[in-house]
Amino acid sequence: MPTKITLLLLFVLNTVVSFSQETPTAYTGALIYTINGDPLENGTLLIQAGNILDVGTDIKIPKNAKIIDVKGKVIMPGLVDTHSHLGNGSGGDRSSALHPDVRLLDALDPMAADLMKARSGGITTINIMPGSGHLMSGQTVYIKTKKGKTIEDLTFCKNVSSEICGGMKMANGTNPIRDKPFPGTRAKSAAMVREQFIKAQEYQKKLINSKTTPSEAPKRDLKMEGLVEVLDGKRIVHFHTHRHDDVLTAMRISQEFGFKIVLHHVSEAWKVADEIAKAKVPVSMIFIDSPGGKMEAVDVDPISGVVLEKAGVDVAFHTDDPITDSRLFMRSAAIGVREGMSKQKALEGLTLAGARMLELDDRIGSLEKGKDADFIILSGDPFSVYTHIEQTWIEGVKVFDRADEQDKLYAVGGYKVYPETTTHVHD
Repeated sequence: MPTKITLLLLFVLNTVVSFSQETPTAYTGALIYTINGDPLENGTLLIQAGNILDVGTDIKIPKNAKIIDVKGKVIMPGLVDTHSHLGNGSGGDRSSALHPDVRLLDALDPMAADLMKARSGGITTINIMPGSGHLMSGQTVYIKTKKGKTIEDLTFCKNVSSEICGGMKMANGTNPIRDKPFPGTRAKSAAMVREQFIKAQEYQKKLINSKTTPSEAPKRDLKMEGLVEVLDGKRIVHFHTHRHDDVLTAMRISQEFGFKIVLHHVSEAWKVADEIAKAKVPVSMIFIDSPGGKMEAVDVDPISGVVLEKAGVDVAFHTDDPITDSRLFMRSAAIGVREGMSKQKALEGLTLAGARMLELDDRIGSLEKGKDADFIILSGDPFSVYTHIEQTWIEGVKVFDRADEQDKLYAVGGYKVYPETTTHVHD
């Protein structure tokens, strides 16, 4: 049974949180990168009840507002990681190469310690994926890195049982090429995917016909339901692909069946940038700064960022954590700038571009009136190696503070800080 002191402390804590949410708060004096506009010198960010009330250099601050002087600091939107494996989730198993019915949200640990990696790295929204050892490893889940106890506390969905809470993870290239029932070649990989989508089209047709002819209704099939959501444009396909020919195959299949796609990794994007631009397909890239990996990524080149930008492709970045560390996410964009990307597009690639790829840009990705109050406070220039992320806020609630010794430990400590182990390819 809780003690009277414990109940009193909980009451005080809830009262403080409620008060802080209802009272307007103005962060003044910072250099603000809104992302959707020019940087604001000596800007003000005004938030209340988890939303942005206003942002600018000459805005009216309510008389009852709490004013926080952040002169000399930098404020920008919370970062959006379009591809991560945090949260100790899992996807399909060895029974099949295609698992469109598997939902990562049924396996995610909302209290996983490694989510603190994301918070300390300024990441406020993540697309958490099943692994890429399958042609289709399951349904992804879009979450905020809030501190919660249930999956509902973290997702953008109000009801995870009835709503679409993420995309669909697919992969080609060497990852899913294994012994049966997996494909043994690239050609067989594509054939198996096409076969499933043809079945899904037939299932979709029966569903449509059943609206006027109930007897046409097919027997419920969870795998087909997931694929029909893809065909209907309700679920975006996030496609793991590296080699230039694999990139073109992924786009060819998406065009054949008319579904939306985001290309992930795309090590050889620089070889087929014009083709990607012509198809109007967005790209989420990973930049690594050390050798190793797989042969299909041998021609990876960070010049892809500037090549894609010049071609007119929408470019975002991701960590693929644990492949790269969420705490160092901003370094990926900095590498892009070093190779020639504009600073504006690189910052957009960490925020608004990723939000667009998750179709969440009406809520996150930029500091605009009415959007969620997800933002980070930096000690200096976003791309300086000397800059630290000092605070991370989600919907007006602070989830990371470097000034707190425990939080700082998560930001600078080794991997023993995170007791769970995270694998990349889930079987």
